Amino acid sequence: MIPTDPVRRGLLKALGVAAAAAAWPRVARAAASDPAARSIAAYLEALRRADGGYAWGDQGRAHLTPTFHVIGAYRALGLTPPGREELAAWVRANHPRELKKLEQERRIFDWQQIQALVWLGADAAEFRPRIAGVTQPLAYLRQYERNGYPVMQSELGAVLSHALLGLPTAGIAGAYNDYIDVRRRANGSYNNTPAVDGGDGHVMNTLWALRAMRALGRDIPQRAELIVWLRACQLPGGGFTFQPEPMFGGVDDIAYTRAALRALQLLGAAPANRDACLAQIHSLANADGGFSDRPGWLSNAGATFCALESLDALGALDTLATVKRRPLRARATLPPGLKIFSAQIESHGQGSPAETVELARALKIDLWGAKNGKPAWSARVRAIAAERKVPVTFFTADEEYGTWVHIPGLGTYSHTSDLVAPMGADIGPPLGTRAAPPAPVTWPDFRARRLGPLERGGGRLIWQFGENEELVRMFLDDSVERGGFAAISTFHFGNPDFMNTEPFLNRWRGRIPFIGLQDAHGPEPWWFVDQTTGFRTLFLATEPTWEGWLNALKQNWTVAVRRDVWTKGATWMHAGSDEVGDFVRAREREWRWWDNPAVARPMVSLVAVRATDEFEAARPERGVTLRVRCAWENTPQGLLKAPLAELVALTVDGATVTPTLLEKTRPNGLRDEHAHLFTLPEPARGAHTAAATVRVLANGATETRTVTFSV
Repeated sequence: MIPTDPVRRGLLKALGVAAAAAAWPRVARAAASDPAARSIAAYLEALRRADGGYAWGDQGRAHLTPTFHVIGAYRALGLTPPGREELAAWVRANHPRELKKLEQERRIFDWQQIQALVWLGADAAEFRPRIAGVTQPLAYLRQYERNGYPVMQSELGAVLSHALLGLPTAGIAGAYNDYIDVRRRANGSYNNTPAVDGGDGHVMNTLWALRAMRALGRDIPQRAELIVWLRACQLPGGGFTFQPEPMFGGVDDIAYTRAALRALQLLGAAPANRDACLAQIHSLANADGGFSDRPGWLSNAGATFCALESLDALGALDTLATVKRRPLRARATLPPGLKIFSAQIESHGQGSPAETVELARALKIDLWGAKNGKPAWSARVRAIAAERKVPVTFFTADEEYGTWVHIPGLGTYSHTSDLVAPMGADIGPPLGTRAAPPAPVTWPDFRARRLGPLERGGGRLIWQFGENEELVRMFLDDSVERGGFAAISTFHFGNPDFMNTEPFLNRWRGRIPFIGLQDAHGPEPWWFVDQTTGFRTLFLATEPTWEGWLNALKQNWTVAVRRDVWTKGATWMHAGSDEVGDFVRAREREWRWWDNPAVARPMVSLVAVRATDEFEAARPERGVTLRVRCAWENTPQGLLKAPLAELVALTVDGATVTPTLLEKTRPNGLRDEHAHLFTLPEPARGAHTAAATVRVLANGATETRTVTFSV
């Protein structure tokens, strides 16, 4: 319907938007607040990217989730985004799996695509065969959640997708009704785990359950009790948290407020204190035209969508005209004397110490976090670095397998104990081992028994990943409030970018630093070098010390950077602030590793291996073995795919020698090893020099590596 109000028509023309399609609201909801709608629309369009989608504010790449939020925000305003047809085409083509196949199906993204297309009035029929095949909840991977409990928002998103596509729900009703019913608490709320496992409901999961029941044509049980519960989630400041008495992380958040208000609206009820709620929503409005998750935080598409949805649920979109927007945070001035240094977190802590040091030297890694390294390996690698005068500091960067944290109502999760600490520091023992994982611990217990000793020893906790948004919010919001996880991982060995599969992580930009997490795999650092070269964490400090690193985490002076085959020639970055991001970009020539001979991946490794070198492969029984490894393209698991260089010559004391090829090939054609070996069982006493020359296959250039060794 085209609005008849001439002021409204002028706004539509100025914004370049088309008349609303049938899928859009028939009421021009923001007609009474044209300047406010103009400001919000201008903010939303600032998130538009050249490829046709919308992005998080600091990103050059569009993503499905902020695009979904922007479309939903326009819908709340009664406006249509510019270029509706082109935008619909972008939505169809940009499921997060297009970057890399997901480890497990994430049905929430299918729902976002379908809902966005329906909002746009576009045809979504192509999704019918895929969604029709979804007939029951999908168990979550047990290596991540011990019980395999499905992620509720993702699974119930499939139910909503059936309804949006007009698919019959009779065939899925049994499985999904049972799934929902066992998750209903006595107070009428819902959460991720069956009620018999304990724990209260969660306001976001409760909304998903209510919407799914409506899609299935069901009545909502315990309406009166649930209204009481939802109202009890409202905090004195007016906003809502996720349950009335949270164990931890119980902050007010616009996502919780939106969920509570929409749930109350479905039940025909309203919040206990509407005026306070309205004032709290208004307090999230920023001068850039967007809204933030919490007062004073950065604007983002998700928070803006939730704020508008919340106002709509209150019937208060017309109050946008009265909002006093919060001034933007003044741009910080970085102190003088800061330099850019490089860190690898959870890089190799095993394999060849000699090659580890050589990679640190060649790639100019200032801090090398050794993943689960043995004390003897750590001592050896530091000794070699000191002997060769390579300016790298090794630190502990462990993934503590076997630690499981239980959160009542949400599940029992692994990957909660990734840490960094000074090498050799007393940081206390892990709470579990891979061989014999103990009983799960609670988060308060984890804080006391693991986080406390870690921080006293100068260490910090890193958040690796988690696809249960409701759970992750609790952990990271608690960390903002009283410390905990000191950084959030983005780029990863097995996932090009966790921000792609867990886009909700963007909400902590500016509050918790972003880092890259190598999470090294495979027995040898040389065969993992695609990853070690491809991404890293840059940090600002005056010197590359542990203290400088900790201060960078405290000040949010870190930037995760990736440029490799996954980025297709582009540079991806996640910075905690615009100031730090701009500082790093302006000095790219100081740290860039592509097209830069000063920071180049070595094409050949030559190591003189002795019988006593316990961490080196191909140790001889006596004498010295010269081991040559050429560069290969690697898999993320440290297997060899294709050669990048070939051996031309190996010389010892100026004389050419003929090495033997050691090659270990798997049935699928991938290799575990490809090394040229030449053994000197009885070398003459004194100093010797060996040199290996290789030819780079891409361009024919040669590269030589020389080592000296004494007998």
